[in-house]
Parts: sequence; C-alpha cells; structure tokens
Amino acid sequence: MRNNSVSAVTSERISIPVPAGGALAGTLRLQADDAPRAAVVIHPATAVAERLYTGFSEHLAENGYAVLTYDYRGTGASGSPKANRKLRMRDWMAQDVPAAADWMAERFPELPRLAVGHSIGGHAMALDNGTDGLLGFVAIASHAGVTKTIQDPKERLRVGLVLRVLGPLTSRLLGAVPGRKMGLGEDMPGGAMLEWSSWSRRPNYFFDDPSMDAAERAARVKTEVLSIGFTDDLWATPGQINAIYSRLTNAPLERRTYSPDDAGVPAIGHMGFFRRGAKDKLWPEVLTWLDGRIAKQP
Repeated sequence: MRNNSVSAVTSERISIPVPAGGALAGTLRLQADDAPRAAVVIHPATAVAERLYTGFSEHLAENGYAVLTYDYRGTGASGSPKANRKLRMRDWMAQDVPAAADWMAERFPELPRLAVGHSIGGHAMALDNGTDGLLGFVAIASHAGVTKTIQDPKERLRVGLVLRVLGPLTSRLLGAVPGRKMGLGEDMPGGAMLEWSSWSRRPNYFFDDPSMDAAERAARVKTEVLSIGFTDDLWATPGQINAIYSRLTNAPLERRTYSPDDAGVPAIGHMGFFRRGAKDKLWPEVLTWLDGRIAKQP
C-alpha cells in the first residue's frame, strides 16, 4: 500500500566499487520511520549531475521506496573526467549500471527491485544491463541520439557542432570535455564523447556498431518496460525513442508521451520531468506504474 502521508527522508552518501576499476559516488534515500517496501535505482543521463534526481528520489522515498542515485565514473562526484579519460559510453552502460544495480540488490536482497533510466540510463537497461531480477523499469526521454533527426534547425546545428567538432576536438586535446561550457551539463571523459560522436553519425545509432551486439542484447530484455517521452523534447522525439524501444521484441512495453500542459508547466524538454514542477502531475504517474509492478507479485 502507498503511504498517503509525507514521511521524512534520510539520505546516506555511499561509494560503490566498480569491478572494472574506480567507484561510483551516490546517495541512498529512505523513509526515516518505516522499512522500505521496494528498491529503485535511478540511472542518470549523460553528463547530468546526480543532484537533478534529488527531488524525484525523495518523492519515491516518501512513498516507501529505497532509492539510489549516483554519478557515472568520470562525472560529478565519481572521479575527474581527465582521470577517467578512456571511459566510453559503453563502459557506463555495461559496467557502472550493473555495479549500481548489484549494490542495491545486495543491500536489499529481500525487496522487489525496479529502476528508472534517464536517456543513456534507459539505453543501458534496453541493452540488458542491470536488469537481472527487475520487476520492470521506466525509461525517461531515452532515445537514439542521431544528430540529423533533430527537427529544429538551430538545435540540430548546435548539437552537430558539439558532437562533431568541439566535443571530439577537446576530447583529443584535453582528454575531457568541458560540458558546462558547451551547454551539455557536467564535464565528461573524452572517450565517452568520442563514442557518442561516432554513434550520432550512424542512422541506427549504436545498433549500427557491430561491436555492441545491440540488437541481440535488446532482444534479451523480458521485464516490463514503460517508455516516456515529451512533446517538446527536441532530442527524444517519438521516432528516436522508437528506434531504441522497438528493439525490445520480447519485453512487455508501454509507451507514453506527455505535453507541458499535461504536467502543468511551461516546458519539460529533455530534463524537466525530474524538476519539481512535474511533481504534482507526472511523478504520480510513474509512481503508480512502479506500484503496479509490485502489486503483480504473487
């Protein structure tokens, strides 16, 4: 049953070792007075700091979930980009995401487990990373980042300049990308940018990278999936979301698209779902879906 009263939330800073090397800095949030009824990991987007997910994670914790948020290695509090300059996007997906999922499973072995993935966080689970034992996962604004499909000309030019020129140049010269200065978010390792740049030029994104085995991995996913997009997201259009999630041929998949009017806010875009303006109308939608997966258990 969902707790209808607002409960105080405690937070604990944690460090999660990654078997391949390094560690993830994260935060575990829980209700202060009650034991959690389920566990959720929020896997972040590229170059997005953990703090974006604070409000949403607190909301889930208030409603009885143990919630883990974190930064990928080489971003935010999880090590400097230059010290992790060789890390690629595939390393975040295949190493960081499972490390966070495994830590949560070990911390709460008796609890049902779910996950929320934002952008690349959803990619990771769509490629069957960190999905063992999940009752389901929610993918927020998770799409194939093919630059030429961006419909707005100014945004397509801006993203193309970053992903094809400035990002690769600084990656090779500095070993890292000054994401804050480029309007990408957090600074990030050069290896991740170079791989992102490469995928952004391919018609089917990482599905066209033979070293990824992406189609085969996506077909392995069998847990329930909710994929959410937004009408004013210039990157994650319905077509680009479908380019990822149509590959989940063996997973029960539900798709939803919300507008700013649905959320009662002026704009949502690629990040707005996790801002507190969406709390009253959109967050309960996801909470209800997560609750529904728990209710299906025998």
